[in-house]
Amino acid sequence: MIVDLSVPVVSGMPVYPGDPEVEIAPALTVAVEGVNVLGLHLGSQSGTHVDAPFHIDDTLPTLDDLPLERFLGPAAVLDARGLPPRSPVSPSMLEPVAALLRPGTVLLVATGWDEHWGTPEYLAHPYLDAEAARLIVAAGVRTVGVDALSVDPTPAPADLLAHRVLCGAHAVIAENLRNLGPLLEVQAAGRPIEASLLPLRLHAADGSPVRAVARIG
Repeated sequence: MIVDLSVPVVSGMPVYPGDPEVEIAPALTVAVEGVNVLGLHLGSQSGTHVDAPFHIDDTLPTLDDLPLERFLGPAAVLDARGLPPRSPVSPSMLEPVAALLRPGTVLLVATGWDEHWGTPEYLAHPYLDAEAARLIVAAGVRTVGVDALSVDPTPAPADLLAHRVLCGAHAVIAENLRNLGPLLEVQAAGRPIEASLLPLRLHAADGSPVRAVARIG
């Protein structure tokens, strides 16, 4: 079974404050030109997307500098649901999945905040505590995804602590995921989960929209 972890890409969809708005409209049509072709205007961080380390530092790797192994692998799902708005995912919350955190693991942080997608409350999401990010990196994990707008608070603080810890370790960050809650039930049943977050092959990019999916074993 495959679970779609992506939000739909449509005109006027939510974007991070200040990012390019998404506009999708027919550029060619069968009626006029004989084929249907869409014109796309969107930012590299639109919708469900991955951040390359270059996103926050010009000296860090761009999207095409990273090995493809960063974008898929066995997943561990962290249950961070029920947190109040704008509260941290703390180091102690990692304990239930600590045994699963190792090199090659894709850590998916389920806050449940995807239920607020398209509403003002979506900006008040929980975020990853910097010390928790350090523990994740220390365990060898180099791919972290979250069902929220960012791994840091929104609006973004100047220090972007979680981004800097993860990107400083050349990790990939996936944001605006959805449907992570059902994966917790799968994990609790002992079934394996493989996540895929493969981006577009954009040259020297800071990130890319992705069609994120999870395959249930």
